[in-house]
Amino acid sequence: MRSTSGSSPPDSVPQLLLLADPLLRHGLASLLSGEPSGYRVALTAEALQGAPQLILWCLAAPLPAPEALLTEVQHLQERWQPAPILLTLPAGATDRREQWLALPVQGLLQDPDPDALLEAITTLLAGGRVVHLAASGSAAAAPPSSAPVLGLGQWLLLSGLQQIDADLALCAHLLDPPPQSLLQQLLLEGRQRELRVARQLLLWIWAPAQLAWSQEIPELPSPPDEASGTALTRRSSTSLTLRQRDASSVWQAIRARLQETCRAELANRSGLLLALEGLSPSRREDLLLALLEQFDRLRLRLMQDNQRGVALQDSWRAWQAELRREALRCMAGTYVQLPCDGSLRPVADTLLASAALTDDDPELPDPQPMLISLVQAQPVMVDGRLLAPDEPLALLHLELLVSNWLVRSAELICLDVLACCGAWPELRRYLLRPELLSTRNLERLRNRLSAQQRWSEWFERPVLLYESRRQLFRLDQGAIETLALTEPRDQELRRLGWWQQLVTLALEGRDALAPQLQALLRRLGDFVVVLLTQVVGRGLGLIGRGILQGMGRSVGRS
Repeated sequence: MRSTSGSSPPDSVPQLLLLADPLLRHGLASLLSGEPSGYRVALTAEALQGAPQLILWCLAAPLPAPEALLTEVQHLQERWQPAPILLTLPAGATDRREQWLALPVQGLLQDPDPDALLEAITTLLAGGRVVHLAASGSAAAAPPSSAPVLGLGQWLLLSGLQQIDADLALCAHLLDPPPQSLLQQLLLEGRQRELRVARQLLLWIWAPAQLAWSQEIPELPSPPDEASGTALTRRSSTSLTLRQRDASSVWQAIRARLQETCRAELANRSGLLLALEGLSPSRREDLLLALLEQFDRLRLRLMQDNQRGVALQDSWRAWQAELRREALRCMAGTYVQLPCDGSLRPVADTLLASAALTDDDPELPDPQPMLISLVQAQPVMVDGRLLAPDEPLALLHLELLVSNWLVRSAELICLDVLACCGAWPELRRYLLRPELLSTRNLERLRNRLSAQQRWSEWFERPVLLYESRRQLFRLDQGAIETLALTEPRDQELRRLGWWQQLVTLALEGRDALAPQLQALLRRLGDFVVVLLTQVVGRGLGLIGRGILQGMGRSVGRS
């Protein structure tokens, strides 16, 4: 059966196979076959004239199980290859976001309007990809799960973490927007730091013993600075549109998303003090956009050179210093001059002369996976699976790697800018926030950044290396956040200095002694129980019985 009006359309009109409930089927058929689209719509496989150019599958609540849905999608692909599949979800399908993105479909829309549906069909027929998912709902909307019975120690740990997370959320709410009083803002930020330290101390003390008691500890919602890798697609809405499915289209989609985020006033939700916060909002935006522009130029150069393997990685690292210099020049302004010591001096040349932009951040991951996907369109490894760069999960992973490089490169540049501003007062007025015009505030910020860097180098980085974790920065919804990803870091662990190795040795000793200490405390507790019940309790019972017998004899004599 075909949905047509009047005579049959010409053969050049694309033919669609529509799979939907009866209530939606005829309305969608009328929309797709009418003007201005005029597609040929087949409601069943028998009504097709040849193979379809696109398969539109509209799901309705209740949704099928992910395994059954994946099997059905694979069957459709095997039967109608190479027709793309456009899957639409109802408005309430906010959970299982990763499973929706992992489906091998070219289009994924959630509760689309007619214009969005027609635009997505046009994009898919042209060889592109479209993904539009709404933001995830709150944790309270999730279906309840059966939780195990908690002991006293587990209950104390979980209740303490929940209370700390609630206080952190309250402080974040009070700081968005920041209060008018600077003192109140400093107090709230100090309270946030205290709560994060308390949370880390609580996990440091109780987490190993709790894991030894039971492996079924319920998970808690992580604060913004301790998100796990699975939170890559849970926090905000996901909107991706690829006109083509090559490396250039993937990069253009990533660049457009990051440009939109950089143009917003970025909030720091990483839990760390960033040198990037010292710049004024306009200069911060200029620096991030300049780094994106330089990334694009370097990517085109690498594509023209057609380098592969180790040569591609070496070329990338060799151009990093020049890339930062050009970004710094664009941010400062090529022809801008400011007074200094009674004369005008060019800002960009002075900054480039005093800045040391050749140092690398040791926490930057290996650029090879990012480069081979964005330059050569090779698959990328995501959660143990090789995915094409145009796959939604792979594209979001690449966006995470690019945003981490963007923030860390901006941090290296801003550290040199802050150092140069200390000796040039007029430069502070041009580049920095108004609060940093004071020499005291600027030097205090630099000292805090230096202390944070030393603490990270001496203690935090050895812990991350020993636990095979890497902390990445992410730009998302107008904020800078951190994400902890697990990956092997054995080679970096072997190159640590003696002090950092002592930190890892202390961690290994704590892990080794935790079971013995827990067993010792358990036996000591059993001994105290036996002592109190069998020895002290019986002794008190005998004494009380003797007192009662003596009182009875005294009463009998009287």
